[in-house]
Amino acid sequence: MNIVDSINRLKEEKQAIIIAHYYQPDEIQAIADFVGDSLEMSRVARDSDAKVIVFCGVDFMAGSAKLLSPQKTVLLPELAATCPMANMATPEEVLKLKAKYPNATVVTYINSTVAVKTVSDICCTSSNAVKVVNSVESDEIIFLPDKNLGSYVARFTDKKIILWDGHCCVHNNLTAARVLETKAKYPNAEFVVHPECLSSVVNIAAFCGSTSKIIEYIKNSNTKEFIIGTEEGIFYKLRQNNPDKIFHLAHKNMRCGNMKKITLQKLYDSLKDEKYKIEFDREIIEKASLPVKRMMEIK
Repeated sequence: MNIVDSINRLKEEKQAIIIAHYYQPDEIQAIADFVGDSLEMSRVARDSDAKVIVFCGVDFMAGSAKLLSPQKTVLLPELAATCPMANMATPEEVLKLKAKYPNATVVTYINSTVAVKTVSDICCTSSNAVKVVNSVESDEIIFLPDKNLGSYVARFTDKKIILWDGHCCVHNNLTAARVLETKAKYPNAEFVVHPECLSSVVNIAAFCGSTSKIIEYIKNSNTKEFIIGTEEGIFYKLRQNNPDKIFHLAHKNMRCGNMKKITLQKLYDSLKDEKYKIEFDREIIEKASLPVKRMMEIK
C-alpha cells in the first residue's frame, strides 16, 4: 500500500477531512478533499460533518478552524508551518493603537494569530475585505496586519484606514520593476495580482483579487497567456482548470517556504497519531471566535 492509499484509509477510519490551501505542494492539493483560499477553507471546516479536520496550510488557518468548530479535532501536520505576517502584530500593540483611536473599528485579516483576534472587532479575508470594511458603522478603521491589503481596501471606501505596518514577505517582495521585466519577456501575457502586493504592482495589473478570484477570473477569460502575481502553488489549480493556457510567475521568488513544509509523510503521521492538535482555552475561543463569526455572517 503506497502512502496515498494509506492516507485515504486512515481518513476513512478517523472520519476525517483534508483541507488544503492553494499554496500547498501539488501532491497535497491532489489528495485533499477540498482546496481553497482562507475564506472557503473556513466555511468548509465549519460546515463539514467530519470529526477530524486536517488543515494543510499554516497555523493561523488551523487556528481559525478550531475557533469555528471547537468540538472537532483540528490537526496541523507541521507545527513549524507558520505565517510571518501573522506574527507581525501582537494583542498588546493592537490595544495601544485602539487606545489612540477609540472610535475606530479593528478589522483584522484572517492571516493573524488567535491572540490578536481576541482584541479584534471583525475579521476579513482578501476575498471579502472591502465588503467587511464597508459593512461596519465606524468611519475609522484600524486594518491589520497587512498594510498592502489595507491600502487596496482604501481604494474602495471613504472610511479612514489606519494601516498596520505588516506584510506578506512573498507578495511584498514583488516590485513593479520586476513585473515590467517579466512583461517585456512575455508581451502577450496579461498580468494578474493578489492584493497583498504593493500598490505600485497593483496599479499595473489587468486584474487584482484573492487567490480564488484570480482562479475564477482566468478560467472565465479568453486570454491564453498570463503572468501570475501570487504564490507559485496556484499553478496546480490554474493548469488543472486551463490546460490550454500558459502561465508565468511574475518573479522567481514567489514561493512561501512555510506553505511547503507539509509533506505526504507528515500528513500521514498527523492522521495516524492525531498530531498536532490545535487547542485553545475556552475563554480564548469565545473571544477570538467572535470576529471570525461576524465575518462569516456577512454575505
